[in-house]
Amino acid sequence: MLKNNNLNLTIEKYFKETSIVKAETLKDCKSSIVEAANLIAKQLKQSKKILICGNGGSAADSIHLATEFTNRFSKSINRPPLPAISLAADSAFITAHGNDFNFESIFSQQIEALGNDGDVLIAISTSGKSANIVKALKSANTKKMMKISLTGQNKDLNNYSDITINIPSNNTQYIQESLITIEHLLIYLVEIINYK
Repeated sequence: MLKNNNLNLTIEKYFKETSIVKAETLKDCKSSIVEAANLIAKQLKQSKKILICGNGGSAADSIHLATEFTNRFSKSINRPPLPAISLAADSAFITAHGNDFNFESIFSQQIEALGNDGDVLIAISTSGKSANIVKALKSANTKKMMKISLTGQNKDLNNYSDITINIPSNNTQYIQESLITIEHLLIYLVEIINYK
Protein backbone atom coordinates (compact mmCIF):
# COMPACT_ATOMS: atom_id res chain seq x y z
CA MET A 1 0.00 0.00 0.00
CA LEU A 2 1.26 3.49 -0.88
CA LYS A 3 1.91 5.79 2.04
CA ASN A 4 -0.09 9.01 2.25
CA ASN A 5 2.95 11.06 1.21
CA ASN A 6 3.22 9.08 -2.05
CA LEU A 7 -0.52 9.42 -2.62
CA ASN A 8 -0.29 13.17 -2.08
CA LEU A 9 2.54 13.39 -4.64
CA THR A 10 0.48 11.34 -7.10
CA ILE A 11 -2.48 13.68 -6.64
CA GLU A 12 -0.32 16.77 -7.13
CA LYS A 13 1.31 15.29 -10.25
CA TYR A 14 -2.08 14.38 -11.73
CA PHE A 15 -3.52 17.86 -11.14
CA LYS A 16 -0.43 19.49 -12.67
CA GLU A 17 -0.54 17.28 -15.76
CA THR A 18 -4.26 17.72 -16.41
CA SER A 19 -3.92 21.48 -15.82
CA ILE A 20 -1.16 21.66 -18.44
CA VAL A 21 -3.40 19.89 -20.98
CA LYS A 22 -6.27 22.25 -20.19
CA ALA A 23 -4.00 25.30 -20.56
CA GLU A 24 -2.74 24.01 -23.93
CA THR A 25 -6.33 23.27 -24.96
CA LEU A 26 -7.32 26.85 -24.15
CA LYS A 27 -4.44 28.16 -26.26
CA ASP A 28 -4.97 25.79 -29.21
CA CYS A 29 -8.75 25.39 -29.30
CA LYS A 30 -10.33 28.69 -28.24
CA SER A 31 -11.21 29.80 -31.79
CA SER A 32 -12.65 26.36 -32.65
CA ILE A 33 -14.77 26.40 -29.49
CA VAL A 34 -16.18 29.83 -30.42
CA GLU A 35 -16.79 28.66 -34.00
CA ALA A 36 -18.61 25.52 -32.77
CA ALA A 37 -20.74 27.47 -30.27
CA ASN A 38 -21.73 30.01 -32.94
CA LEU A 39 -22.66 27.22 -35.36
CA ILE A 40 -24.79 25.39 -32.79
CA ALA A 41 -26.49 28.63 -31.70
CA LYS A 42 -27.24 29.58 -35.31
CA GLN A 43 -28.70 26.19 -36.21
CA LEU A 44 -30.84 26.08 -33.04
CA LYS A 45 -32.20 29.55 -33.92
CA GLN A 46 -33.26 28.03 -37.26
CA SER A 47 -35.25 25.30 -35.41
CA LYS A 48 -32.67 22.60 -36.09
CA LYS A 49 -31.74 19.89 -33.58
CA ILE A 50 -28.55 18.44 -32.17
CA LEU A 51 -27.64 14.75 -32.36
CA ILE A 52 -24.71 13.59 -30.23
CA CYS A 53 -22.77 10.32 -30.31
CA GLY A 54 -19.81 8.65 -28.62
CA ASN A 55 -18.61 5.32 -27.20
CA GLY A 56 -17.88 4.41 -23.58
CA GLY A 57 -17.03 7.53 -21.57
CA SER A 58 -17.88 9.59 -24.66
CA ALA A 59 -21.32 7.92 -24.72
CA ALA A 60 -21.81 9.09 -21.14
CA ASP A 61 -20.67 12.57 -22.22
CA SER A 62 -23.17 12.53 -25.10
CA ILE A 63 -26.02 11.75 -22.71
CA HIS A 64 -24.84 14.42 -20.27
CA LEU A 65 -24.52 17.01 -23.05
CA ALA A 66 -27.97 16.24 -24.50
CA THR A 67 -29.47 16.51 -21.01
CA GLU A 68 -27.90 19.92 -20.40
CA PHE A 69 -29.18 21.25 -23.74
CA THR A 70 -32.70 19.89 -23.17
CA ASN A 71 -32.84 20.87 -19.49
CA ARG A 72 -30.80 24.01 -18.82
CA PHE A 73 -27.15 24.56 -17.93
CA SER A 74 -27.06 28.04 -16.37
CA LYS A 75 -29.69 28.77 -13.76
CA SER A 76 -29.11 32.48 -14.36
CA ILE A 77 -30.12 32.29 -18.04
CA ASN A 78 -33.81 31.69 -18.67
CA ARG A 79 -34.27 29.83 -21.93
CA PRO A 80 -36.50 27.16 -23.46
CA PRO A 81 -35.48 23.50 -23.68
CA LEU A 82 -33.30 22.89 -26.73
CA PRO A 83 -33.72 19.84 -28.98
CA ALA A 84 -30.76 17.54 -28.36
CA ILE A 85 -30.67 13.74 -28.56
CA SER A 86 -27.91 11.36 -27.51
CA LEU A 87 -27.62 8.51 -29.99
CA ALA A 88 -25.89 6.48 -27.26
CA ALA A 89 -28.84 6.57 -24.84
CA ASP A 90 -31.13 3.93 -26.40
CA SER A 91 -29.67 0.66 -25.13
CA ALA A 92 -32.48 -1.38 -26.72
CA PHE A 93 -31.71 -0.02 -30.19
CA ILE A 94 -27.93 -0.24 -29.75
CA THR A 95 -28.00 -3.87 -28.59
CA ALA A 96 -30.61 -4.89 -31.19
CA HIS A 97 -28.80 -3.28 -34.08
CA GLY A 98 -25.37 -4.36 -32.84
CA ASN A 99 -26.57 -7.95 -32.44
CA ASP A 100 -28.67 -8.21 -35.61
CA PHE A 101 -26.49 -6.16 -37.95
CA ASN A 102 -23.26 -4.60 -36.69
CA PHE A 103 -21.85 -2.22 -34.11
CA GLU A 104 -20.27 0.00 -36.76
CA SER A 105 -23.61 1.47 -37.85
CA ILE A 106 -25.32 1.96 -34.46
CA PHE A 107 -25.09 5.74 -34.83
CA SER A 108 -25.36 6.12 -38.61
CA GLN A 109 -28.61 4.14 -38.66
CA GLN A 110 -30.14 6.56 -36.15
CA ILE A 111 -28.81 9.54 -38.11
CA GLU A 112 -30.54 8.19 -41.22
CA ALA A 113 -33.79 8.02 -39.25
CA LEU A 114 -33.55 11.26 -37.26
CA GLY A 115 -31.12 13.61 -39.04
CA ASN A 116 -32.27 16.41 -41.31
CA ASP A 117 -30.64 19.07 -43.44
CA GLY A 118 -29.09 21.70 -41.15
CA ASP A 119 -29.19 19.63 -37.96
CA VAL A 120 -25.94 19.40 -36.00
CA LEU A 121 -24.04 16.20 -35.20
CA ILE A 122 -21.60 16.41 -32.31
CA ALA A 123 -19.31 13.36 -32.51
CA ILE A 124 -17.19 12.66 -29.43
CA SER A 125 -14.21 10.29 -29.70
CA THR A 126 -11.21 10.39 -27.39
CA SER A 127 -9.10 8.35 -29.82
CA GLY A 128 -10.52 9.79 -33.02
CA LYS A 129 -10.37 6.30 -34.53
CA SER A 130 -13.79 4.77 -33.79
CA ALA A 131 -15.26 3.26 -36.96
CA ASN A 132 -18.84 3.94 -35.86
CA ILE A 133 -18.02 7.62 -35.29
CA VAL A 134 -16.48 7.94 -38.77
CA LYS A 135 -19.55 6.24 -40.25
CA ALA A 136 -21.82 8.58 -38.26
CA LEU A 137 -20.00 11.62 -39.65
CA LYS A 138 -20.29 10.26 -43.19
CA SER A 139 -24.04 9.66 -42.73
CA ALA A 140 -24.46 13.17 -41.32
CA ASN A 141 -22.70 14.52 -44.40
CA THR A 142 -25.11 12.62 -46.65
CA LYS A 143 -28.03 14.12 -44.70
CA LYS A 144 -26.49 17.62 -45.14
CA MET A 145 -26.03 18.06 -41.41
CA MET A 146 -23.38 20.26 -39.80
CA LYS A 147 -20.64 18.17 -38.17
CA ILE A 148 -18.59 18.98 -35.06
CA SER A 149 -16.01 16.52 -33.72
CA LEU A 150 -14.56 16.61 -30.21
CA THR A 151 -11.45 14.46 -29.99
CA GLY A 152 -7.82 14.11 -28.97
CA GLN A 153 -4.75 15.05 -30.96
CA ASN A 154 -5.41 12.41 -33.65
CA LYS A 155 -6.61 14.39 -36.67
CA ASP A 156 -8.47 11.59 -38.53
CA LEU A 157 -11.92 13.04 -37.78
CA ASN A 158 -10.90 16.43 -39.22
CA ASN A 159 -11.45 14.95 -42.70
CA TYR A 160 -15.14 14.32 -41.98
CA SER A 161 -16.06 17.37 -39.88
CA ASP A 162 -16.94 21.00 -40.47
CA ILE A 163 -15.32 21.89 -37.14
CA THR A 164 -12.96 19.74 -35.08
CA ILE A 165 -11.79 20.50 -31.58
CA ASN A 166 -8.55 18.54 -31.09
CA ILE A 167 -7.34 18.29 -27.49
CA PRO A 168 -3.51 18.47 -27.68
CA SER A 169 -2.87 15.21 -25.81
CA ASN A 170 -2.82 11.45 -26.34
CA ASN A 171 -3.60 10.70 -22.66
CA THR A 172 -7.18 9.38 -22.51
CA GLN A 173 -8.17 10.70 -19.10
CA TYR A 174 -6.74 14.18 -19.73
CA ILE A 175 -8.54 14.33 -23.08
CA GLN A 176 -11.80 13.31 -21.39
CA GLU A 177 -11.38 15.92 -18.66
CA SER A 178 -10.75 18.65 -21.23
CA LEU A 179 -13.67 17.48 -23.37
CA ILE A 180 -16.20 17.72 -20.54
CA THR A 181 -15.00 21.28 -19.91
CA ILE A 182 -15.46 22.10 -23.60
CA GLU A 183 -18.89 20.45 -23.65
CA HIS A 184 -19.98 22.59 -20.71
CA LEU A 185 -18.53 25.66 -22.41
CA LEU A 186 -20.42 24.94 -25.64
CA ILE A 187 -23.74 24.86 -23.80
CA TYR A 188 -22.90 27.96 -21.78
CA LEU A 189 -21.78 29.90 -24.86
CA VAL A 190 -24.92 28.89 -26.79
CA GLU A 191 -27.04 30.13 -23.88
CA ILE A 192 -25.15 33.44 -23.86
CA ILE A 193 -25.31 33.86 -27.66
CA ASN A 194 -29.01 33.07 -28.03
CA TYR A 195 -30.59 33.99 -24.70
CA LYS A 196 -28.61 36.57 -22.72
